[in-house]
Amino acid sequence: MMEEWIVSRPEVLGGKPCIRGTRISVEFLMELLASGATHDEILKGYPQLTRQSLQAAFEYAARVLKNEIVWELQISA
Repeated sequence: MMEEWIVSRPEVLGGKPCIRGTRISVEFLMELLASGATHDEILKGYPQLTRQSLQAAFEYAARVLKNEIVWELQISA
């Protein structure tokens, strides 16, 4: 499902992953959630979104974070 909703094109928001047919980025949706917005509030505020597109954004974010690699660097003076 995610692949049909999430697109990344260099000419739209510099290539940030967005909901297809909008300029609403996955990053922006995650920021709304982090600020306390509910799914219903997001859908009301952005009527071009659907529950499926919102779910796809969450799935995309989870998949990206799942593959994140964290490196511990120690710098000696």
